[in-house]
Amino acid sequence: MPIYISMLRGINVGGNKLIKTDQLRKSIEALGFEQVQTYIQSGNVVFKTGKLSPAALSKRIEERILSDFGHSASVISRTVDEMSKTIANNPLLKQPGIDLEKLHVAFLSAAPEAPALKKLSDLTLAPDQSRCLGKEVYLYFPNGVSNSSLWKHPLDRVLSVTATTRNWKTVNTLHQMCLECR
Repeated sequence: MPIYISMLRGINVGGNKLIKTDQLRKSIEALGFEQVQTYIQSGNVVFKTGKLSPAALSKRIEERILSDFGHSASVISRTVDEMSKTIANNPLLKQPGIDLEKLHVAFLSAAPEAPALKKLSDLTLAPDQSRCLGKEVYLYFPNGVSNSSLWKHPLDRVLSVTATTRNWKTVNTLHQMCLECR
């Protein structure tokens, strides 16, 4: 049975769209998914289910969240193989001096168009870095997220696609959880 990672966008932030992890896990289990695990309060779920496209999976979870909790939450899903490639293909890891604690990945609902990527490039000011590969944007903020050049420019608006960002530790932890599910 395939293993998936689903990441909810914008829950439990600033006291809004509150969903406790045990409630989220029960909601996902009610969809018939197996070995459901959650990781930290920001809406990360690892599970097994029958073969579905990540987009179809995200839609099912979004509908369930709305039904169970009364508010919408965008969901970005990836297969375990996609997450493996996300980690292996990180172009920023090849640079010397990268502090892994300042590294992030924005997971996108679709690959952005060229004009949106140009806009992202124009908004990313040194020492910050951004690199888009397909449906992931690798971000490096050496002075922290809140001091970054992109802090006031939500990626959804810049790229015209839904995005949810996770730090490098979370990305790797979710991947490890998948590997332990096998």
